[in-house]
Parts: sequence; C-alpha cells; structure tokens
Amino acid sequence: MSIISVISVITEITENSNIQTRLINMDALILARIQFAANISFHILFPTITIALCWFLLFFRIRHLQTGNPAWLNAYQFWVKIFALSFALGVVSGITMSFQFGTNWPGYMETVGNIAGPLLAYEVLTAFFLEATFLGIMLFGTHRVSARIHVLATVLVAVGTTLSAFWILALNSWMHTPTGHIIENGQIIAGNWLEVVFNPSMPYRLAHMLLASGLTASFLIAGISAYRLIRNDKCPSVGAALRTAVISAACLIPVQIFVGDLHGLNTLEHQPAKIAAMEGVWETERGAPLLLFAVPDEESRENHFEIGIPKLASFILTHDINGEIAGLNDFAGEHPRVAPVFYGFRIMVGIGLMMLLTSWAGAFQLKRHGHMTVGLQRVFVAMTFSGWAATLAGWYVTEIGRQPWLVQGLLKTADAVSPVPPSDIAITLTVYLLLYTALIIAYVSTVFHLAKKAQSNMLADLPESHTGAPTHEPA
Repeated sequence: MSIISVISVITEITENSNIQTRLINMDALILARIQFAANISFHILFPTITIALCWFLLFFRIRHLQTGNPAWLNAYQFWVKIFALSFALGVVSGITMSFQFGTNWPGYMETVGNIAGPLLAYEVLTAFFLEATFLGIMLFGTHRVSARIHVLATVLVAVGTTLSAFWILALNSWMHTPTGHIIENGQIIAGNWLEVVFNPSMPYRLAHMLLASGLTASFLIAGISAYRLIRNDKCPSVGAALRTAVISAACLIPVQIFVGDLHGLNTLEHQPAKIAAMEGVWETERGAPLLLFAVPDEESRENHFEIGIPKLASFILTHDINGEIAGLNDFAGEHPRVAPVFYGFRIMVGIGLMMLLTSWAGAFQLKRHGHMTVGLQRVFVAMTFSGWAATLAGWYVTEIGRQPWLVQGLLKTADAVSPVPPSDIAITLTVYLLLYTALIIAYVSTVFHLAKKAQSNMLADLPESHTGAPTHEPA
C-alpha cells in the first residue's frame, strides 16, 4: 500500500471519528498546543536515545580494538541497527515538527525568528551535516574501511548528536530565561550572542538532558540485554552490553539527582511560578512541606488530600528549612495549569528513584555474583523504556510550566498562534496521533524483534570458544 493510500485511509477514518468531532469543538489555541506537544513528544523520544547510544557504540568499538574480543564488535553491530532506526525516526519527526512554526505559530517566528532562525541553522550546519556525512561510514564501514577510520566516523557522529542537543537546548533555554536580546520595532534580535546561547538556565538544562539521554540509553540497553538473557541467549556480547549499561546507569543517576537539584534552584530564581506549580504551593510561605501526594484544585485554589513532609520543599529548594517559596496566588493569571506540572514532576522523580534502586541492585549483584537474578532481569525488561516516560514527564513539566509564556516575559503563547480554523488543526492532529501511535508500536516491536533474531545470527558468527556464559565478559 502506498503512502498516499495510507493517508487516504487515515483521513477517511478521522472524518467519521468521534475524536475529530470533539477536537473541532476545542479552541484553536488549545488544538495548536496539543498538536505541537504531540509532535515534540514523539520527536524527543528518539534523540533521547541516539545522543547517548552513539557514545555507547563508540565504547563498544574501542573495547573491541583494545581486547580483540569479538563480543564487543557483536554488541556494536547489534546496537548500531537500533541507533540507525532511532536516528531515522528522529530526523523525519523533526522535519514535521519544524513545519508547525509556519503553519500554527507564525507569531513566534515573526517575533523571535532573528534568534531562533540562526540557532536552528547552526544546529543544521554544525551537527546534522556532521552526523549525516559520517553516518554511512559508521553504519556500513565496519569491514570496508580501516578500524581507525571507522572509530573516527563513530566519534564524529557522536559529537554531532551532542552538538545538535547543544544548539536545540540553547534555543529552548533562551525561551525560558531570555538574555542578551534587544527589542526593535516589536521584533527580538540578538544583542550579544554569547549571552543568548549561554543564558542562565542553559548549562543546567543541557546537563540535565544529556544525563537523561544517558539513562534512557542505559536502561534501553540493559532491558533488551536482560530480555535476551531470559530467552537463554548465551552470546558473550549480551553480558558485556548488560554490564556496561547497568554500571553506566548506576553512575549517572546520582549525578542526575545532583544536577536536578541545581536546575531546581535555577528555576526557583528565574521561574518561581513554575516551582509553585511543581510543589503545589498556593500561598507564599516559609517552611513549605514537600507534598508526596495531593489533588490540586484550581477552582478553589487549594489542594485536597495532602500527604507531605513538613518543611522539606523549602529545604530542598532553598537549602533552608524555613526558606520562602512564592505561592501561585502571587501570579494570578500568569501561572501554568497546576495539575499537569504537579503530577508530571512526581512521575519524573518517581521513575528516577526506581532507576536508582534498580541500577544499584543490578550493579551490586553483578559485582558480588557476576550475574543478576532472573527476577531482577525481568525488572530491567519492564524498565526498558522507562527513560522515555521520565523524559516526557520532565519535558511536560518544563514546557507546560512556562505557560502562559512562549518566551518568558516577552511573548505569550496566545499572541503567537495562527488564525487557522480549529477544524483544520483537528484533522491534522488526528492524523498525527494515529500515525505516531502506529510508529511507536512498530518501533518497539522492531527493537524486540531484532533482539529475538540476534541470538541465532550471532551464535552462527561466533567461534565456538566465544559461546560461554556472558556474565564473565569484562565491561
């Protein structure tokens, strides 16, 4: 079936769908926000994997050169397939997302295009071209170029993915904490590019995202490797990849907690309304409790069913048990919707704590016994895509928490939206949601299919002396 046929079928479904009817009845601004959220939610899943996965691939390739052990090369050859699949979906979804700047958000580019345009261009020129140029050598050059050239290609692709994150997060961070700009005739232009790029929240946001990518890739590798072990896959590469991923996760998660604390302090300084929504604080108070659970009620402007630890929120955010936290009532009409920010933050933190416990338990068992129990392997399988869930929850906290501003203090979201009829947005939104759902299912199915298929292929390629227990492979 051709692409046109698929789109025709989807369109026919949406035209007769109750979902579309409900969407059409919604406001154009809300629909445009949902559509962009759907696009960026789908897109961010894949860079979150590829940014760090490429560095894991580099590690596997270098270890093969150092030791001569074919297990490391087999690990590289398996995971480079998943990298290629993730990279392709990330590129395609990124292009689709960029179209919406013109279709749904013309006011954004009209106002801040002099800053957003160059930063996005730098990302293409310094990062995407680098990735695209050497990706072919990385994917297909294992036996076609020398080992050193192949390693160099992997290095350059890894640097490219990280540079891409740098430029995108420079722009996103500037939208949260804009500095270095000048306003002329209603347009925002750069006055000092260093201040624009290295704005107050950029270092924290970049570090937080890179660590999130590292954890996402770690749990993906660990989960798929554990899945292969449960299926009695005896390839040494499985144990080598599992050990590498588990140790990486165990090391990264404490650093992420530390960076998250610094990021929170920065947010408290520059976006206090977001912090108030994250903590469910309505009235400015000293010694604010850390709410483990609550039901925020924006109509009555209070929380129901609160369960909290006294003064802990103030201590975490200000490092003073009696520190002051501004309440949402100080930002009447200028603060985000509380519930999605409040719950999203707790989902992110909850998954982070699960990552901490799971990775440390795995590292302990590997250190003590040289292998993990089947029960813990099943936990890692269940957490294969936990990095995705944590990333999305954190992204929603970040982006919804900025509302009603598109660029903090400079441009409101409502002032940038296009006057496109809600019915048009509803149709395209429904198509996007159906396509993205199908692609996510296909992606996850393909990853597990590759894991199932890898066992027979790798055993056929390995010499008999290298088919022993995987848990003794060095990492």
